Amino acid sequence: MTLTAHTLTFGVLAAIAVFSALGVVLQRDPVRSAIMLVVNFFSLAFLYFSLQHEFLGIVQIIVYTGAIMVLFLFVVMLLRVGGGSMLESRDLKRALGGGFAFALLALVASQAVLPFLTYKDPVMPASLGAPQAVGTALMTDYVAPFEVASVLLLVGLVGSILLAKRRT
Repeated sequence: MTLTAHTLTFGVLAAIAVFSALGVVLQRDPVRSAIMLVVNFFSLAFLYFSLQHEFLGIVQIIVYTGAIMVLFLFVVMLLRVGGGSMLESRDLKRALGGGFAFALLALVASQAVLPFLTYKDPVMPASLGAPQAVGTALMTDYVAPFEVASVLLLVGLVGSILLAKRRT
């Protein structure tokens, strides 16, 4: 297996995604945690771009990074929640040591299993991330889950409006 630019890009973006996800979980300050989540969303969007699924990357940036994270940051700053570092130094050392031990074990296990696996390059359809294919799938095969998600969002919106009216 040779190291290509695509493989290197994937590795760097995947590492950024994993470490920013860890930052989301390990940060006690909600604003910093939300910023780490923005970094995670951008790294996932760039992963989509590197896989030549531009539509999914743009949707990831617009919907998640743009809309949802603005909502998260608005709520966090409205509530004025503070905090410090969640982990002490000793706990952080244990977590890092456990993470490195797990990574080493996974590396050894993958090298032991790798010769027994045959690798076939997957054939991806050209229309996998195209807007027309996504729309067709949502309106034909996944109509029920799409409608359930829309009803859940509507219930959440109405509930938040009722809670906000009750406080005033």
